[in-house]
Amino acid sequence: MKKLSQKIVKLFTKKKLKISFAESCTGGLLSSSITSINGSSKIFTLGLVAYSNQAKINILNVPKNIIKKHGAVSYEVCLSMVKNLDKISKTNIAVSITGIAGPKGGSRQKPVGLVFIGIKKGNKTLVKKYLFKNKKRISIQRAAVIKALNLILTFIK
Repeated sequence: MKKLSQKIVKLFTKKKLKISFAESCTGGLLSSSITSINGSSKIFTLGLVAYSNQAKINILNVPKNIIKKHGAVSYEVCLSMVKNLDKISKTNIAVSITGIAGPKGGSRQKPVGLVFIGIKKGNKTLVKKYLFKNKKRISIQRAAVIKALNLILTFIK
């Protein structure tokens, strides 16, 4: 995780890019992975942990009906989170994460380990769905952060 974060800080510094995050199930781990790197203040603008539905609605302006219809852990909510974060933060890259870190809270339709990661750069937006098999909470959170960091690197290159 540290090497990926270092790569991002170095690359974003070189390209003079800024990044922001809206996290749910990772609880700030993605923001922490970047801010633990020296020089990150040049590239990191904002990290929001919108853990509750209320925070997603009130701070990230995710429409209540989208959460009601699709659930907080969905493609639609992740997309809304990243689009609205982009508007709020005005950074070059915006990243959102929502998922079920477990060990409880999953269902047949949405099992523990289900995570959506959204990324937006300009008018290009991508939301990816992942299912992490390790049922340990911290393992799912770490796996989601590593996927997000890799996604950021591939999105920039």
